Amino acid sequence: MRAGRSRTIPAVLLVLLGSGAVKGQNRAEKAAVAEDVFRNVQVLKGITVNEFMETMGVFSASTLLNCTDCHTKESAGNWQKYADDTPIKRTARRMVQMMQTINQSFFGGAHVITCYTCHRGDERPRPTPNLTELYATPPLQEPDQITQQAAGMPSADSLLDKYIEAIGGVQRIAALTSIAARGVYEGAAASLMPGASPLEIYAKAPDQRTMIIHTKAGDVTTVFDGKAAWSASPSLYSPLPVLPLTGTDLDAAKVEAVMTFPARFKQSLANWRVGFPFTIDDNEVQVVQGTTAARQPVKLYFDSKSGLLVRLVRYTNLPVGLNPLQTDYSDYRDVSGVKVPFKMKMTWVDGQATVTFNDVQFNVPVNAAKFAKPDPPAAPKAATP
Repeated sequence: MRAGRSRTIPAVLLVLLGSGAVKGQNRAEKAAVAEDVFRNVQVLKGITVNEFMETMGVFSASTLLNCTDCHTKESAGNWQKYADDTPIKRTARRMVQMMQTINQSFFGGAHVITCYTCHRGDERPRPTPNLTELYATPPLQEPDQITQQAAGMPSADSLLDKYIEAIGGVQRIAALTSIAARGVYEGAAASLMPGASPLEIYAKAPDQRTMIIHTKAGDVTTVFDGKAAWSASPSLYSPLPVLPLTGTDLDAAKVEAVMTFPARFKQSLANWRVGFPFTIDDNEVQVVQGTTAARQPVKLYFDSKSGLLVRLVRYTNLPVGLNPLQTDYSDYRDVSGVKVPFKMKMTWVDGQATVTFNDVQFNVPVNAAKFAKPDPPAAPKAATP
């Protein structure tokens, strides 16, 4: 990253709390598309607001430029000013159209050529080979997807069963009906303000989940009620106070809810297969991939020795290519006979955040209202003099 450049995006919490896998429609509510909310959208039309913001994140990751590098300096904190044209925005539109033309003409529309293909973290593509990079030891590259079961590797069923046994066994896991957890959230948009933000998560089997981050600008809430999903955010993070989540975002919310109750892993994903072992922090892990109902991959990384889940990677299928989101799990502790990761580190193309739990309870009453469509965030209370 270049000195003095921050890649924090004002709506980055939308990317974290609502990213998923495939375009579609929520039957209950229609999500606003980019051109309905933002002015001067000329190329990236027909995608949801969250998908639009995730695409901005891919631009940032590909070029290491932030919001005000591409927009005007006045746009920081002012959603209307993002519509102002700049030379780099006009260039970006041409590049997106060129990329789409190449992929359609030569690769049947598949996302083979993307922004990252050429830029690789540089404002300008580098046409000349770098001899130092050419003869240095390259970092280990992992494929985006496991296309077939790796030869000689154990079955996905056996690794998933080993995980269930490692965290408490079939009986204890099957007996989980609800979860209430509290902790702190640090990073991403919360880093715009000093200190950590309190966080709450409520979940009810089989697939309801709500997460609330109490930032100083107001609450950021994501809800999945088993069928529909919403995200509510203060104006600092979102152009609209409440967004119905559809398509990519709805699929993501469902995955998050299902992953909260491991007993349903096998049933919630399909086309399970195992890839070759990978190394994370000098520890060997087994990589297991399943696909969502929307045919998008979800990769689970299990410690080869303990069997515990240490990483989850899923992807958003955007107009500019696949967008990865990674969650790392650590600090497993025993809660009523079940091992729970008390620390989660979330990494996406333009930010990172860490959730640290300080209290996790199972099978406690959770009011059904927790999973209702959230109200617009209330304005934060002024500090008492």
